[in-house]
Amino acid sequence: MDSGKLSFYLKSTMNIESMLNDEPETVYFDTELRPHRSLGPVGFSVVMGIATAFWITIGVAFMLVGAWPVLGFCGLELLLLYAAFRLNYRSGRRYERIRLTNHGLQVRRFGPSGETGSWEIEPNWLRVDVDGPTRRNGQLTLSSHGRFVTVGGFLSPEERLEVADALRAAIERYRRAAPAC
Repeated sequence: MDSGKLSFYLKSTMNIESMLNDEPETVYFDTELRPHRSLGPVGFSVVMGIATAFWITIGVAFMLVGAWPVLGFCGLELLLLYAAFRLNYRSGRRYERIRLTNHGLQVRRFGPSGETGSWEIEPNWLRVDVDGPTRRNGQLTLSSHGRFVTVGGFLSPEERLEVADALRAAIERYRRAAPAC
Protein backbone atom coordinates (compact mmCIF):
# COMPACT_ATOMS: atom_id res chain seq x y z
CA MET A 1 0.00 0.00 0.00
CA ASP A 2 1.26 3.47 -0.81
CA SER A 3 1.47 5.30 2.51
CA GLY A 4 2.15 8.59 0.72
CA LYS A 5 -1.45 8.71 -0.52
CA LEU A 6 -2.80 8.33 2.98
CA SER A 7 -0.62 10.78 4.88
CA PHE A 8 -3.07 13.66 4.44
CA TYR A 9 -6.06 11.42 5.10
CA LEU A 10 -9.15 13.38 6.08
CA LYS A 11 -7.41 15.46 8.73
CA SER A 12 -9.61 18.44 7.91
CA THR A 13 -12.85 16.54 8.51
CA MET A 14 -11.97 15.33 11.99
CA ASN A 15 -14.11 16.56 14.86
CA ILE A 16 -12.40 19.93 14.91
CA GLU A 17 -15.06 21.49 17.12
CA SER A 18 -14.33 19.07 19.94
CA MET A 19 -10.58 19.64 19.62
CA LEU A 20 -11.01 23.42 19.83
CA ASN A 21 -13.31 23.23 22.86
CA ASP A 22 -10.65 21.44 24.94
CA GLU A 23 -13.12 18.68 25.79
CA PRO A 24 -11.67 15.86 27.85
CA GLU A 25 -10.68 13.00 25.63
CA THR A 26 -12.95 9.96 25.69
CA VAL A 27 -11.21 6.77 24.59
CA TYR A 28 -13.46 4.19 22.92
CA PHE A 29 -10.76 1.86 21.61
CA ASP A 30 -6.99 1.75 22.12
CA THR A 31 -4.85 -1.20 21.16
CA GLU A 32 -1.38 -2.11 19.96
CA LEU A 33 -1.09 -4.87 17.40
CA ARG A 34 2.21 -6.73 17.56
CA PRO A 35 3.44 -9.78 15.64
CA HIS A 36 3.65 -12.95 17.69
CA ARG A 37 7.07 -14.42 18.35
CA SER A 38 6.93 -17.86 19.90
CA LEU A 39 10.62 -18.09 20.77
CA GLY A 40 11.63 -15.81 23.63
CA PRO A 41 15.17 -14.83 24.68
CA VAL A 42 15.67 -17.91 26.85
CA GLY A 43 14.47 -20.21 24.07
CA PHE A 44 16.75 -18.42 21.61
CA SER A 45 19.74 -19.03 23.90
CA VAL A 46 18.83 -22.71 24.26
CA VAL A 47 18.41 -23.20 20.49
CA MET A 48 21.68 -21.42 19.73
CA GLY A 49 23.49 -23.43 22.44
CA ILE A 50 22.22 -26.76 21.08
CA ALA A 51 23.01 -25.71 17.48
CA THR A 52 26.52 -24.62 18.50
CA ALA A 53 27.22 -27.91 20.30
CA PHE A 54 25.81 -29.91 17.36
CA TRP A 55 27.83 -28.07 14.70
CA ILE A 56 31.05 -28.08 16.75
CA THR A 57 30.68 -31.84 17.23
CA ILE A 58 30.12 -32.40 13.51
CA GLY A 59 32.90 -29.98 12.51
CA VAL A 60 35.47 -31.53 14.86
CA ALA A 61 34.51 -35.07 13.77
CA PHE A 62 35.04 -34.18 10.12
CA MET A 63 38.26 -32.34 10.96
CA LEU A 64 39.62 -35.47 12.70
CA VAL A 65 39.04 -37.57 9.59
CA GLY A 66 40.79 -35.01 7.39
CA ALA A 67 37.89 -32.93 6.06
CA TRP A 68 38.90 -29.80 7.95
CA PRO A 69 37.00 -27.31 5.69
CA VAL A 70 33.72 -28.69 7.06
CA LEU A 71 34.48 -27.02 10.42
CA GLY A 72 34.51 -23.61 8.69
CA PHE A 73 31.23 -24.31 6.92
CA CYS A 74 29.66 -25.37 10.22
CA GLY A 75 30.73 -22.03 11.69
CA LEU A 76 29.27 -20.23 8.67
CA GLU A 77 25.97 -22.08 9.07
CA LEU A 78 25.86 -21.13 12.75
CA LEU A 79 26.51 -17.49 11.87
CA LEU A 80 23.73 -17.55 9.25
CA LEU A 81 21.29 -19.10 11.75
CA TYR A 82 22.12 -16.37 14.25
CA ALA A 83 21.63 -13.66 11.59
CA ALA A 84 18.26 -15.13 10.56
CA PHE A 85 17.02 -15.10 14.16
CA ARG A 86 18.24 -11.50 14.66
CA LEU A 87 16.41 -10.36 11.50
CA ASN A 88 13.27 -12.17 12.67
CA TYR A 89 13.42 -10.47 16.08
CA ARG A 90 14.02 -7.12 14.40
CA SER A 91 10.88 -7.47 12.28
CA GLY A 92 9.03 -8.48 15.46
CA ARG A 93 9.62 -4.98 16.88
CA ARG A 94 7.18 -3.46 14.40
CA TYR A 95 3.68 -2.73 15.64
CA GLU A 96 0.55 -0.74 14.91
CA ARG A 97 -1.50 1.35 17.30
CA ILE A 98 -5.21 1.93 16.70
CA ARG A 99 -6.88 4.55 18.88
CA LEU A 100 -10.49 5.72 18.67
CA THR A 101 -11.35 8.80 20.75
CA ASN A 102 -13.96 11.51 20.59
CA HIS A 103 -11.44 13.33 18.35
CA GLY A 104 -11.41 10.55 15.73
CA LEU A 105 -9.61 7.36 14.79
CA GLN A 106 -5.84 7.37 14.58
CA VAL A 107 -3.76 4.55 13.12
CA ARG A 108 -0.03 4.74 13.74
CA ARG A 109 2.43 2.27 12.29
CA PHE A 110 5.87 1.75 13.82
CA GLY A 111 8.75 -0.07 12.19
CA PRO A 112 11.80 -1.48 13.97
CA SER A 113 13.47 1.94 13.89
CA GLY A 114 10.48 4.18 14.68
CA GLU A 115 7.21 5.53 13.30
CA THR A 116 6.68 4.89 9.61
CA GLY A 117 3.13 6.15 9.09
CA SER A 118 0.19 7.86 10.70
CA TRP A 119 -3.39 8.12 9.47
CA GLU A 120 -6.31 9.99 10.99
CA ILE A 121 -9.74 8.84 9.92
CA GLU A 122 -13.24 10.24 10.47
CA PRO A 123 -15.03 7.41 12.34
CA ASN A 124 -18.60 8.41 11.43
CA TRP A 125 -18.18 6.98 7.93
CA LEU A 126 -15.65 4.29 8.80
CA ARG A 127 -16.14 0.77 7.52
CA VAL A 128 -14.20 -2.17 8.97
CA ASP A 129 -13.77 -5.07 6.51
CA VAL A 130 -12.07 -8.42 6.91
CA ASP A 131 -11.17 -9.92 3.54
CA GLY A 132 -10.88 -13.69 3.57
CA PRO A 133 -11.46 -14.09 7.31
CA THR A 134 -10.39 -17.74 7.28
CA ARG A 135 -7.35 -17.29 5.01
CA ARG A 136 -3.90 -16.79 6.50
CA ASN A 137 -3.19 -13.90 4.11
CA GLY A 138 -6.54 -12.10 4.58
CA GLN A 139 -6.63 -8.40 5.37
CA LEU A 140 -8.24 -6.12 7.94
CA THR A 141 -9.10 -2.90 6.10
CA LEU A 142 -10.37 0.39 7.52
CA SER A 143 -11.99 2.53 4.82
CA SER A 144 -13.79 5.84 4.63
CA HIS A 145 -14.52 8.27 1.79
CA GLY A 146 -12.80 6.09 -0.82
CA ARG A 147 -9.55 5.87 1.16
CA PHE A 148 -8.33 2.88 3.09
CA VAL A 149 -5.59 1.61 5.33
CA THR A 150 -4.79 -2.06 5.95
CA VAL A 151 -3.82 -2.98 9.49
CA GLY A 152 -2.70 -6.12 11.29
CA GLY A 153 -1.19 -7.89 8.30
CA PHE A 154 0.81 -10.05 10.71
CA LEU A 155 -2.21 -11.21 12.75
CA SER A 156 -3.74 -14.67 12.56
CA PRO A 157 -7.24 -14.96 11.02
CA GLU A 158 -8.79 -15.35 14.49
CA GLU A 159 -6.95 -12.29 15.82
CA ARG A 160 -8.03 -10.22 12.80
CA LEU A 161 -11.68 -11.12 13.43
CA GLU A 162 -11.33 -10.32 17.14
CA VAL A 163 -9.82 -6.89 16.43
CA ALA A 164 -12.46 -6.16 13.76
CA ASP A 165 -15.33 -7.08 16.10
CA ALA A 166 -13.91 -5.01 18.96
CA LEU A 167 -13.33 -2.01 16.66
CA ARG A 168 -16.85 -2.25 15.20
CA ALA A 169 -18.31 -2.27 18.73
CA ALA A 170 -16.19 0.75 19.68
CA ILE A 171 -17.31 2.62 16.54
CA GLU A 172 -20.95 1.95 17.46
CA ARG A 173 -20.32 3.36 20.96
CA TYR A 174 -18.64 6.38 19.36
CA ARG A 175 -21.57 6.98 17.01
CA ARG A 176 -24.14 6.70 19.81
CA ALA A 177 -22.17 9.18 21.95
CA ALA A 178 -21.59 11.70 19.13
CA PRO A 179 -23.76 14.82 19.48
CA ALA A 180 -26.40 15.35 16.80
CA CYS A 181 -25.56 18.18 14.42
